[in-house]
Amino acid sequence: MSLKENNSEKNLSGTGDLGSLSRQQLKELEAREKNGFQKALDWIIMILPVICGIISILEYKFIPDGITNRNPQTYLGALIVLIAAYIIYFLVAWIKKMRGNLPCIEKLRYRAPLFSALFLLLGGYDYLTLKTGILTQPFVPCLNAVLNIAWEDKAYLINCTLHTLRLLLLGYFSGVIVGLITGIACGYFEKVRYWINPIIKFLGPIPTPTWIPIIMVVASSLFKGAIFVIALGSWFAVTVASMTGISNVDKSYFEAARTLGASQRQLVFNVAIPHAMPSILQGCTQAMSSACVAITVAEMMGVKAGLGWYMNWAKSWAAYDKMFAALFVICIIFTVVTKVLDLIKRRLLRWQNGVVK
Repeated sequence: MSLKENNSEKNLSGTGDLGSLSRQQLKELEAREKNGFQKALDWIIMILPVICGIISILEYKFIPDGITNRNPQTYLGALIVLIAAYIIYFLVAWIKKMRGNLPCIEKLRYRAPLFSALFLLLGGYDYLTLKTGILTQPFVPCLNAVLNIAWEDKAYLINCTLHTLRLLLLGYFSGVIVGLITGIACGYFEKVRYWINPIIKFLGPIPTPTWIPIIMVVASSLFKGAIFVIALGSWFAVTVASMTGISNVDKSYFEAARTLGASQRQLVFNVAIPHAMPSILQGCTQAMSSACVAITVAEMMGVKAGLGWYMNWAKSWAAYDKMFAALFVICIIFTVVTKVLDLIKRRLLRWQNGVVK
């Protein structure tokens, strides 16, 4: 008997009937048994990132440099760390698979082509910059130069990163809180929507940079003005999503709740908001995207720290390696923040992937 059949029997015996199986368990039951070629192909695809990583190392080590490469071991060490991290991920997924936990190995199989492409992309970028100079130097620095300057200037980068996070979180959460209030009010109360909806339509489409001249004149400080710019974009995204989500809640739910004696407060917090939660969380994700775009513009208004300010300062001194280092830090921060929001969304909406009744 195969491992998948054993897992299926365990799932059936543990749950009792098909009506109470989770979506993952149903997926395992419905999946067809793979033949030998398909299994071999899966293993090749999962090992491919390691092969591509080794190719990137060989390209870096054995193709002659076209320009001066200071401290060449930095980038090499980074590649080795990435390959080692993937190998650990692979081993953990394989051990879990042997214990009957299939989702981890399935995620690895799904992501393996992306990891392979990443290693090849790193190798191609290194070839176009350090090895051949096809991408004009020093305007497009090689990755080793970016890693070296990031390490040398790490204290300043950390300080700017903390300032950016402070500005981002203050502006984002301010906009989200106000957006939830206005969006829920507009979605549930028609009289509130009558007065607020024209303001949303008027202010929402205005691009963020348009506010900068006004803010520089009106705001008591540039820091508060930057918070306003970020909060405005977040407010618009959350307001529209919340209002749309609550407006689309089936009216029969409200009628049933009223029949059971629900108060106005219960209708809002126990009926409207829970049913609109997918739209609300989607608006929060869109708000973070808007905040990520707005923060770079906001930090160029004249604040004294931040990654956007750091990039502008580095560009003024033609320090393009520092500019790229800050750009990579921004990408990492926004990727992590977006991932955290996605985890929160999955946690709050776990009922969507829970037990199927």
